[in-house]
Amino acid sequence: MKKISSIILVFALIITNTNLSFAGDKENSNLNISSKSVILMDVGSGQVLYEKNSHEKLPPASVTKVMTMLLICEALDSGKIKIDDQVQVSEVASSMGGSQIFLEPGETQSVDTLLKGIAVASANDACVAMAEYIAGSVESFVDMMNAKAKELGMNDTHFVNTNGLPVDNHYTSAYDIATMSRELLKHDRISKYLTTWMDSVVVGKKQSTIGLANTNKLIKHYQGATGVKTGFTQQAKYCLSASAKRGDTHLVAATLGAETSQERFKDASSLLNYGFANYESVKLCSRDDKISTLTMEKAEEEKISLVAKDDLSVLIKKGDSKEFTKKIKVYEESKLPIKKGTVLGIVEVYRGKDKIGEVELVNNKDINKASYLKMLQRVIDNML
Repeated sequence: MKKISSIILVFALIITNTNLSFAGDKENSNLNISSKSVILMDVGSGQVLYEKNSHEKLPPASVTKVMTMLLICEALDSGKIKIDDQVQVSEVASSMGGSQIFLEPGETQSVDTLLKGIAVASANDACVAMAEYIAGSVESFVDMMNAKAKELGMNDTHFVNTNGLPVDNHYTSAYDIATMSRELLKHDRISKYLTTWMDSVVVGKKQSTIGLANTNKLIKHYQGATGVKTGFTQQAKYCLSASAKRGDTHLVAATLGAETSQERFKDASSLLNYGFANYESVKLCSRDDKISTLTMEKAEEEKISLVAKDDLSVLIKKGDSKEFTKKIKVYEESKLPIKKGTVLGIVEVYRGKDKIGEVELVNNKDINKASYLKMLQRVIDNML
């Protein structure tokens, strides 16, 4: 069992009279939203700023690929695959219809090319090729998608394929789309793909050059756009996950079931405009910032630095102010060795009695058990 030691600190930042219930504020009634289901969420904290039917289960079309890209990024970050790995394209992958980069069976393409095809051109064939490469089969990859959705608390979601092509029992919600989009945006490597406006890839036995144009028009036309993904089928209609960042404020708007492409972009722009006009993020720490120290007498190094696993920020209304309280909880682990990146504590941020944010603490290097000689030396030093 983990023992927990807590340290309570008060931020020097003063913030008073802040309303935590952002979604449903009176200002939201001025938004003219036509999409069937929408949400506006703060990327840093997950705070919901506006919602309309945000938990309604609907087909997401190609916005499904947000989860596909997330699992690719996780496989890259873990070292399971590398960006320059060569992936052989199967008959199944090459047979995908809809948006594609026209991969041919038997050809090989780099992970970099396939990820670019997914992010920029919404390539269904590239999705299947990557799914087979990472998991061995599309079915196994879909199991990974649903497991990740469950891990993220995406309770309105069930995936059946990797790309969002029409199929029964494949659904999600605006809330869940924003949730997985937040998670994807944590991966720095995806940014260059999501924000590419135009590019090209060379595919097929004849080495044909295929031009790519980003399906997310906000990348070119909205200030600070950072992603994420469009989608369309006759059943799902026009869908979009759109994110943008200005200063430290990073927002994501998800829209489902718009009647036209123009409506989804208008709705997303309106939501983002509302968010940037009325709220701002306060960054409390950055990923890898040293937050606390864990003392482990049996470790090779007694003092273990604990760093933030991710950035930590909170969202406030512009002009509001109140005092934040930070609670640091450190788990007193006893089992050694401990691998780098193990969660050994947590930082929780409170405004009054309400918890408004948290970030896990991890060790930034492996923790090994001290040798008997080193332990003996410590005993002698303590005696002296």
